[in-house]
Amino acid sequence: MDKEIKEKAKLELNEIFSKIEELERKKDQAKSVSRAKFDVKLAELNLKKVELQAKYDDLKVASEAKLEEMKEVFSKSATHFKQGLQELGSLID
Repeated sequence: MDKEIKEKAKLELNEIFSKIEELERKKDQAKSVSRAKFDVKLAELNLKKVELQAKYDDLKVASEAKLEEMKEVFSKSATHFKQGLQELGSLID
């Protein structure tokens, strides 16, 4: 179970980071009015990306006793991060 939790978190992290890269490629499509908002939101998400990576790193080395707690912390952070991605994506669409 320990390995399964860590693998699932890694997959989720990779998916999130791929979405950021995709949005960065699409930022030129944002209208000029939205562009400033897009740039600010993207900068915020890049900071949160570093935080999320740190939470994943903590999860990878968590002891069995702390694993569930770290899984919950990572999951909440990932959910919040995905919401930010959706907001950013809406500025392009």
